Amino acid sequence: MKTTWSTKIPAWLLKVVPISLAIIIGLSASVLAQYDPPHEEPGPAVERLYFKAFNVDRAPLDLEAGEMDLYYFNLKIAAARELRDKEGIQLYEAPASTISLILNPAPAPEGRLNPFSIKEVRQAMQRLVDREFVTREIYQGQAAPMYTNVASTDYDYLTVFDVIQQAELDYDPEYARQLIADAMTEAGAELVDGVWHFNEQPIRLKFIMRVEDERREVGDLIRAALQDAGFAIAANRQSFAPAIQTVYATDPAQFEWHLYTEGWGRGAPNRYDFGGINSFYAPWLGNMPGWKEVGFWHYENEELDDLGERLFKGEFADQAERDDMYREMTRIGLDESVRIWIATVMNAFPVQAGVEGITQDLAAGPRGLWSLRSAYKAGTDELTVGHLWVWTERTTWNPVGGFGDVYSNDIWRHLQDPAVWNDPFTGIPAPFRIDYEVETAGPEGALDVPADAIMWNTQRGRWTNVGEEVTATSKVVYDYSKYFQAPWHHGQAISMADVLYSIYQGFDLSYNPDKAKIETVIATTARPFLDTIKGYRVLDENRIEAYVDFWHFEQNYIASYGIPAGLSTPWEMLYAMDELVFGQRRAAYSDTAAARYNVPWISLVLDRDARLVRKAMLDLRRLETIPTDVFTLPTADGEMVLTSSEEGVERYTAVLEWFDEKGHMVISNGPFMLERYDPPAQFAELVAFRDESYPFTASDLYRGLPDLIEYTEIEAPPIDLGADYEVTLTLDGPGNLSLRYLLIDTASGEIIQQGDADTLDPNWFAIRMTAETTDQLELGIYELVLVAYSDELARMAERRIELEADIAIIGEEPAAEETESSETESSDTESSDTEEASSSDSDEESSEAAVEEEESESETEEKSDEAESDTESDSESDTESESESAEVESEPAGGLPVNPVVGAVVIIIILGGILLARRRR
Repeated sequence: MKTTWSTKIPAWLLKVVPISLAIIIGLSASVLAQYDPPHEEPGPAVERLYFKAFNVDRAPLDLEAGEMDLYYFNLKIAAARELRDKEGIQLYEAPASTISLILNPAPAPEGRLNPFSIKEVRQAMQRLVDREFVTREIYQGQAAPMYTNVASTDYDYLTVFDVIQQAELDYDPEYARQLIADAMTEAGAELVDGVWHFNEQPIRLKFIMRVEDERREVGDLIRAALQDAGFAIAANRQSFAPAIQTVYATDPAQFEWHLYTEGWGRGAPNRYDFGGINSFYAPWLGNMPGWKEVGFWHYENEELDDLGERLFKGEFADQAERDDMYREMTRIGLDESVRIWIATVMNAFPVQAGVEGITQDLAAGPRGLWSLRSAYKAGTDELTVGHLWVWTERTTWNPVGGFGDVYSNDIWRHLQDPAVWNDPFTGIPAPFRIDYEVETAGPEGALDVPADAIMWNTQRGRWTNVGEEVTATSKVVYDYSKYFQAPWHHGQAISMADVLYSIYQGFDLSYNPDKAKIETVIATTARPFLDTIKGYRVLDENRIEAYVDFWHFEQNYIASYGIPAGLSTPWEMLYAMDELVFGQRRAAYSDTAAARYNVPWISLVLDRDARLVRKAMLDLRRLETIPTDVFTLPTADGEMVLTSSEEGVERYTAVLEWFDEKGHMVISNGPFMLERYDPPAQFAELVAFRDESYPFTASDLYRGLPDLIEYTEIEAPPIDLGADYEVTLTLDGPGNLSLRYLLIDTASGEIIQQGDADTLDPNWFAIRMTAETTDQLELGIYELVLVAYSDELARMAERRIELEADIAIIGEEPAAEETESSETESSDTESSDTEEASSSDSDEESSEAAVEEEESESETEEKSDEAESDTESDSESDTESESESAEVESEPAGGLPVNPVVGAVVIIIILGGILLARRRR
């Protein structure tokens, strides 16, 4: 729907800075388009997917030449602009990545000074970074300034947008340099010839700068600003793998780095975040400097950890308290300023026009879970997906401590089915391959946990009953029928044994002191979650009941939180890897454990590592060994055994045969199987899984394009001081629409008034100020910030309008003179009519000018939105994107926001995909 502006607003008064929405080039009618799948067979729409690496600079040419059907990496701005005018190419745009600056706050050794160990210096960095220049010039409008972990399109922007305003983080280099000077001087440093010295030595900052995308230019901008502030800079330009190794795998106290330009990829929208803010601010989850690794210096903040764990565990009484906790964490995170958020990047994903079946995930765009399950092109049963990389030196395929980058995740998500996944439009968790029923006594009450519920007892090495007088806040019954009805890719049945082994693995790794000593990061970060699990009951061959101390006002989050297992990998594979890591000590799940013990970081696609697992599997088959205690459950009649050694041997044999055929050990249960993976060639081949019992067809998983919120009419006249004032506006969009606002004094940054707009009609709203309020205003310009939202979308629509406050001029009408002749009256009337017509014409011209100016501004500014995720190039709305990227890399995931190790255990093994963390890029 075309936006129209009221003729009551002169062009020079109305300045709207639209936040980019999902704009699909050439697909304006596709929102309602009918999806016609090529077949109704179980599994995906196509028979084969090919993943290939294409340099981002050549990608447009390769796409036009037909070398690929879609490109998963963000195009550079010039390339995106050029492709926008090309026939046969569609551009899908989404705020799929964010960028940030991580600072090393470790204290320096005696006799040295680390400026970023001083909070005031870190705070100054917030004002030293010119976010507007980054988004408007470097990203040419295809990004939006970002101040916290929440982007302006995220639903939780509603929660914190006034907190951001109150923090006053606008670019102010003079003030920033003064803050730095005061703090450095107080710390004993001296400015000598324009460079800060400590103990007569220049302070030199080691700046790790990514080179593959616009972060090269962003890094140069920040480097220049730091030099102007008096710091010598040792610029170290690195690509993905070496940068990740330097920053996330070293002790901050070794000072291999002082600051780094992070990038994060987004996997799905999340309506009520609890993992992201913990990952990016709270140390307990392992994604802050020190990374929870044994022996490293760690950034610590007890207040953030306490608030973060309470938010994570659902320890709030209602949404208002939850929002207060989120706001307070945001305030503290901004005050600490260890991670400086810069921009949300609007990624442009080009797709051949002939490709049908694309679902536009609000956060990830076509790169989300959905598209490649339903996408196809008429006349062929194959699709080729281009990416910047298929494999990097940091790409690690293991379901416990790997999958920390976007490049592995963008393939992996099509090989396995999650238990629960966030809806691509609402951002609320929803059943994917399990069904569930939630019962809760929260937030104040408690449910009795049946005495025969079980928990893994690490001291006894077996399952034991929880006994009497155990309570829990919530209970969820999970039905795994959709998993169990179809086999794993190697033909073996998915069963309750797979569920129980995954539960056991998470608990034993975290609470068994011998294992926790080896995989410390995983154990340390998993325990706070596992502490909330109060018991399980296997109800029958398909259903298991979980009791958790967790509550949420949106019950789907309770179900997502309590998932016993996500079932991405067969139990025999997990068992063989456990033997390799903890029994033989010949490999490690995490990068930090691998470095500490000088063993390989398991990657199941690499021949060397796959052969280690194969050797462990051969030993298990030879000994006919299974983890009997894991598969033996206590019952009222004695015990129940879930599997046998004979079944174990059959499964071991199936794995070994799989390796002999495929040359890798990646076995899962999704719509595609990994047929071939060739790291040197940057190539992967996926083939359709067509088992007749697989529960989904292509049409089952097609979701299409979202219906977004639009501002269709705004009437915002100038403010007359001392008079009642009203702004009215109309919205168009799905569901029940609401509007929140801030009125800001642009001179002081003070919030004059804020709240929810009055609803006049379902889509018609009013913002009102009393005469008493306007009488307190000064002459000048005020900014009205509008944030529209819907109960059916996890996407905000923000607008900013400049309003002029002026003195109201109220004139008295002259009294009519009785002696006036009718001729004079006639003349006056004609004159009045003429003036009125002139005024009307002038108004119309002003209105047209307003529309033209607004449209012009919109074209320039509409391109701002989201940034990258630290799956540095990983896996995290839709606007037209013109991001000019130098080549981009991917970092471990902040997919939920965590380092690769923590992400894997918290997301895959324990939370089963709940957090949907961002990945490093």
